[in-house]
Amino acid sequence: MRRICLTISYDGTAYHGWQIQDNAVTVEGRVTEALRELLQEPVELAGASRTDSGVHALGNVAVFDTETRIPPEKIAIALNHYLPDDIRIQKSGEVTADFHPRYRESIKTYEYRIRNARIENPVRSRYCYHVRQPLDLDEMKKAAGFLTGTHDFSAFCSAGSQAKSKVRTVYKVEIYEYPVSYGDEGREIGIRVSGNGFLYNMVRIMAGTLIEVGQGRRSAMSVEEAVSAGDRVKAGPTAPPQGLTLLEIRY
Repeated sequence: MRRICLTISYDGTAYHGWQIQDNAVTVEGRVTEALRELLQEPVELAGASRTDSGVHALGNVAVFDTETRIPPEKIAIALNHYLPDDIRIQKSGEVTADFHPRYRESIKTYEYRIRNARIENPVRSRYCYHVRQPLDLDEMKKAAGFLTGTHDFSAFCSAGSQAKSKVRTVYKVEIYEYPVSYGDEGREIGIRVSGNGFLYNMVRIMAGTLIEVGQGRRSAMSVEEAVSAGDRVKAGPTAPPQGLTLLEIRY
């Protein structure tokens, strides 16, 4: 048996998240089906990040064990022939038998994209959250500083989380403005977050909170107060899923 690691990208629009569920189409389910068809073995996947329904990924990671004689680096190309167009294996390779992508120390980076414009752009609506009201990026950047470091992030975790500890380390929260062209009067803003792990809906709640700061609906200092209080009602709303993309996981 060999353990193979896959780097997976997908458009999450049509899927009920990563994790296999009864009576729902998921990314893990599709990849598992494709592997079993390719390898003719009872394959089971173990993924690094259980992205939510509608969330995208450029670099999610998963492993499986196999007896196949297909060279590890060629499994990606072979597997893509069995997958729908909105899921692609970017890379495959062999790892040690004890490598588990969820429990190995890593840095995960997500980005939340906002389309800040009076009129929504249908070309970007699957990948951005449309916010009509102008956003104050300086205030958002000030508030983002309170989200870095090692904290109890209970205020930024949705109900239903099974995490035993709500303590996480956030290394960076950066806010970018991306250039637009072709007569587009709006702007696209990215909230990029890197950390050692994230709670259920944590990045989306962070994004929803920072959007409220940018709209002037809450102060930058209120973010520090929410972190300190550890109370979910002190933080902002959970931003919609389509704006979120898992960019990469570095081990």
